[in-house]
Amino acid sequence: MSTAELHTLTGAYALHALPEGERLSFERHLAACEACAQEVRELSATAARLGLAVSATAPPAMRERVLREITTVRQEPPSHGRISRAGTAQGRAGRWTAYALAACVAAAAAQDARQEARQAREHNTQLSRVLAAPDARTVSAVLEGGARGTVVVSRSEDRAVFAAFGLARPPGGKVYQLWFDDGGTMRSAGLLRASDTDGAVLMEGPVDHASGMGITVEPAGGSARPTTRPLGLMGFPAA
Repeated sequence: MSTAELHTLTGAYALHALPEGERLSFERHLAACEACAQEVRELSATAARLGLAVSATAPPAMRERVLREITTVRQEPPSHGRISRAGTAQGRAGRWTAYALAACVAAAAAQDARQEARQAREHNTQLSRVLAAPDARTVSAVLEGGARGTVVVSRSEDRAVFAAFGLARPPGGKVYQLWFDDGGTMRSAGLLRASDTDGAVLMEGPVDHASGMGITVEPAGGSARPTTRPLGLMGFPAA
């Protein structure tokens, strides 16, 4: 393989998706190419984070929701001495109503968690397909403030993945927004959540004919057009 072709294999190598022959050739190249070695380290770290992302836990608000719903059910006061059979039945009914309500709330929360996990798996599957695509191309740049940004583009998948390393959290009331550069016109490619400021995110929307991408700081909720100077701009490799 030519040196130019070897430079394009960083994503597939980081995901252990190369055939044995190509893997050996790339590892020989890797020993002498610091740029590829750096990209492999970054993409391997990103792949590790993706592995953690597919696990699902109950939503943080689940406990509060259950406790809040339970407080709306009237409980029987403590009994003293003998109680009637009717009173016993009423107390049991009250307790079982509370238990049933808690179970329903927990089941609804678990369904929400399963749906979130399914969406995360679909997101990560698409992200991994971009990173492992044979035509994946990678560009890295130092962003304002010293952070590093890397974008992986696959024309065959028509998608792009952006990874940030060392990106500080945005100021209060602000958010990082990604953009596709459509020949000088910036098209929104989604927002970075706080958890994405040191990891990878699948950019929203198709690459289409975009020639590059940028990242800006915008008001919470994002903007229709960039309102600040870009922290960084990266051109996409030619198809």
